[in-house]
Amino acid sequence: MELEAQGNPAMNKVLLILSCILLSIGNCGSPLIMRLYFIHGGKRVWFSSWLETGGWPIILFPLIITYLNRRAKQGTSTKPFFMKRPLFIASAVIGILTGLDDYLYAYGVARLPVSTSSLIIASQLAFTAAFAFLLVKQKFTSYSINAVVLLTIGAGVLALHTSNDRPSGESSKEYFAGFFMTLGASALYGFVLPLVELTYKKAKQAITYSLVMEIQMVMSLFATLFCTIGMLINKDFQAIPREARAFELGDTKYYVVVVWSAIISQCFFMGAVGIIFCASSLLSGIVIAVLLPATEILAVIFFREKFQAEKGVALALSLWGFVSYFYGEIKDDRKKKQTLVDTQVPQDIPKP
Repeated sequence: MELEAQGNPAMNKVLLILSCILLSIGNCGSPLIMRLYFIHGGKRVWFSSWLETGGWPIILFPLIITYLNRRAKQGTSTKPFFMKRPLFIASAVIGILTGLDDYLYAYGVARLPVSTSSLIIASQLAFTAAFAFLLVKQKFTSYSINAVVLLTIGAGVLALHTSNDRPSGESSKEYFAGFFMTLGASALYGFVLPLVELTYKKAKQAITYSLVMEIQMVMSLFATLFCTIGMLINKDFQAIPREARAFELGDTKYYVVVVWSAIISQCFFMGAVGIIFCASSLLSGIVIAVLLPATEILAVIFFREKFQAEKGVALALSLWGFVSYFYGEIKDDRKKKQTLVDTQVPQDIPKP
């Protein structure tokens, strides 16, 4: 079955739900497993950033399946890939930006508690909204504006408890370096999401979900190449075996953490580009922001971080914002359907 969603509302909803699930797994799991790497002896920031997109070969499996399906129906003349050169170049450039974002984010996670890095990342929604307005002329309704405001306030409420969460043994200089690196990652990815949406709109070819997977694979490949250069300069490849032997949980669990970090991070990126394909970059940013309290709760469970009242308030505001956005979407969809019905001309007009 060719994964075609545009023009097929049922398939579009299925892919949107699937993308939301993938994004939820990646958004909540990636910072937790990355932090696990650092608190138990991992020290390689470039290696950690490499893992964020290093799982790109996973995308080859669904691409191979869809190709074999097309070949069975269309014959041996079927092309294995849809992507044309302009789209490949655009994806490569976005991939390099993603690689830089990976490094900024990994640096922040290495220095900050999960709760702090997650709440800083929530500011990404404001950047996404601004760049979506500038790049793709995103239209805002009162409901989407309300959602952005509520989710931003929720992140601000969480910021109230950050004054005393600096990890023991870490200097103020390192803490603030991590803070601003994470903020930079938030701003950069807030730019990348609308840029991906703009690439879809400007592509001079039909955008199918198979093509979306190809775009994500190329983006991840070039992001990985960018981080590979950093690893080579920093001599991370030579240090991996030593770091595995010194890992507090044991060398076997070290490689388990590394492999799952790559897999879970790929879920995040596939979910993000899938939501952009099915809906918009703004919705992708909103889903990322609404998952913030869930990440906070998981950090409390797994790393025993404190759950202050501010986190409960942020959770309520995030859910309110999420419901507000989707209520607005449902209402707008009903309005469009009613307008379509009102403007239809009856085909059979009875004769007098």
